[in-house]
Amino acid sequence: MPVQPKELSGPSKAQREDAEQNLHYEEVQFVSLTELLYQFLLEPKESERFLAQLSEFAGENGMGAGPLRGLMKSILLLPHGALKKNLTAEQVKEDMLTLGLNEDKSTHFSDQWRVHYPVLSRLAVGQTLMVNQLVDMEWKFGVTVGTSELQKAGNIFLQLKLVVRKGNSTENVYMELTLPQFYNFLHEMERAKASMDCFS
Repeated sequence: MPVQPKELSGPSKAQREDAEQNLHYEEVQFVSLTELLYQFLLEPKESERFLAQLSEFAGENGMGAGPLRGLMKSILLLPHGALKKNLTAEQVKEDMLTLGLNEDKSTHFSDQWRVHYPVLSRLAVGQTLMVNQLVDMEWKFGVTVGTSELQKAGNIFLQLKLVVRKGNSTENVYMELTLPQFYNFLHEMERAKASMDCFS
């Protein structure tokens, strides 16, 4: 009588279905988190909304809000670094694979990068140029006439009032510089102007 081959005790049909469902669930979670991440990158001033969405996501998926926020802070470094280095979607995908993400997740993340990259790069340039925009400047020279320190009498100084735009409001910034400090400041401003002239 021939011996019947024994069935290998692999995962049952129910276990395979559970595993597939779990993988699909993890994929859906990853897609949702990626969506939240790119939404925040496109609207960086909406940090309160982003944090609220992360807390809601954590609650819905049985995760701790604190660890999820920490994870997202780390993940945010990836697109910021990719923007600085001007990486293509393929390079972003390679980075994601190197970090241990599977092919599907890496492809999804890099596809989102490809879609959002033009807007993200424009936002990055805009933020760089708009950080503390100088609106106006007033200055006056002075000479120290009387002081308790004999060495400082007769020193020339410069008082500056800079009007700086921060968001929708302006702020006055006051500075007092010695003559050598003023010349260093002037030199830096001339270098900044030369750099800006190159881009215009």
